[in-house]
Amino acid sequence: QVQLVESGGGLVQAGGSLRLSCSASGRTFSSYVMGWFRQAPGKEHEFVAAVNWNDDDTRYADSVKGRFIISRDNAKNTVYLHMNNLKPEDTAVYYCAQRQSGPISTLRLFYTYWGQGTQVTVSS
Repeated sequence: QVQLVESGGGLVQAGGSLRLSCSASGRTFSSYVMGWFRQAPGKEHEFVAAVNWNDDDTRYADSVKGRFIISRDNAKNTVYLHMNNLKPEDTAVYYCAQRQSGPISTLRLFYTYWGQGTQVTVSS
């Protein structure tokens, strides 16, 4: 059984930075695409970023491009989301997800395993 546990969320002022972490267990972490999604109150889940198995291919939502960086450490079974220049509109619950198989994707339906989420709140 795959378990994903996010951490690193919190309250930050606009312009600040946070680093989210997602620790994975249950199967060979290094073989699978990892993604970050978010859900703001009253809104649908939104793709944020994804990284392929060996950290040499990434995808970003236009809204975070140039501000967020996704990376992974396969030796630690962990994927990170480095968030810089945060804006109030980045406020959401952030979820990490693992694709069961296949190439990097921005589509939520292709991700099988999900964490419980971590709250990020950006004040203006």
